[in-house]
Amino acid sequence: MKVVIDESTCTGCGTCESICPEVFQLGDDGLAHVVGECEGLEECCQEAADNCPVEAITIE
Repeated sequence: MKVVIDESTCTGCGTCESICPEVFQLGDDGLAHVVGECEGLEECCQEAADNCPVEAITIE
């Protein structure tokens, strides 16, 4: 399972980071970045993707 954030769509709201901080983190640029693996955290990653208000997170 691979998680990708479309940085051109991301608004940096922080929803993904608050749901799954082991995988997502807001960077100095104000956008979310993938900082960890989803292995063992699949449910958490899916919840973050489902709750992204601009649908910037894709799970492959």
